[in-house]
Amino acid sequence: MRAGTGVGRKFAFSSLAVALGFAISLAGTSQANADPTAVGLGAAQSFAVVAHTTVTNTGPSIISGDLGLTSGTSVTGFPAGVMATGNIHINDGPAIAARAALNTAYTDAANTTLPAPIAVGDLAGQVLVGGLYKGDAITNSGTLTLSGDASSVWIFQASSTLITSAGSQIVLEPGVNPCNVFWQVTSSATLGTSSSMVGTVMALTSISAKTGATVNGRLLAYNGAVTLDTNTITVPAACAGTIQPGGTKTSSSPSPSPSPVVTPERPKLAETGVNAAPYIFGAVTLIGGGVVLLMISGAKSRRRRGGRLSE
Repeated sequence: MRAGTGVGRKFAFSSLAVALGFAISLAGTSQANADPTAVGLGAAQSFAVVAHTTVTNTGPSIISGDLGLTSGTSVTGFPAGVMATGNIHINDGPAIAARAALNTAYTDAANTTLPAPIAVGDLAGQVLVGGLYKGDAITNSGTLTLSGDASSVWIFQASSTLITSAGSQIVLEPGVNPCNVFWQVTSSATLGTSSSMVGTVMALTSISAKTGATVNGRLLAYNGAVTLDTNTITVPAACAGTIQPGGTKTSSSPSPSPSPVVTPERPKLAETGVNAAPYIFGAVTLIGGGVVLLMISGAKSRRRRGGRLSE
């Protein structure tokens, strides 16, 4: 009789332990897999290329999106480069607004934080879900696969350089939105020969795309130059904003250089965030269920003991 009571208690305690363990694992998963917020690009949204000093092109590059330069004055190599869509803006209103927007976007990306960012170096051979990835010199020597859906967001924070090897590529699984991939580079970025890049590259200094490299996204250099060589750079249609038919070149007198990018401390994102709410609710429900099960088991045990004593 007492043995039966012990079994009931053991069962109840085991159920409670399972509930607690499952709840803890859910909470951990919600933090580790939480996506950061997509970086807003504002007036830079329609730009495929932004630079501060020069934009230099060699060969028949094809640009789908606007090209902006401020406060330098030298955009060379168009033609042979072609503006398939969008226009070239040199020190005019759109170029100045795009660089100011880049300042804000770069700062936001650099200050993004999550409870469990993932350290990375060489991305080759990895399959990465949406999240925050941090490294010193981030490289890709092979194939990187991004796995998720249209709402997944990737932010890669490189505290020095971003370098992709010749022939390297980024593969998107079906449903992944290239508009939600961001590369924040504290120094310069170099895209290897015939490599493919996906997402918006925001470099504090310069960006160089070697011969035949393709970009499904943007190359935005805040303080330096963008150097192109027979590249195809396409702002994804889903996140391009309004881009006019290509070919027009607009310019004005050089304007004073805007203030350099700064990265002030911003409030950290809440550790649980909105996405954690369902997991917290589930954890509470599971724990509550375990407690109820324990109480029922105890009540049954007391009734059994009471009946036998009366006999």
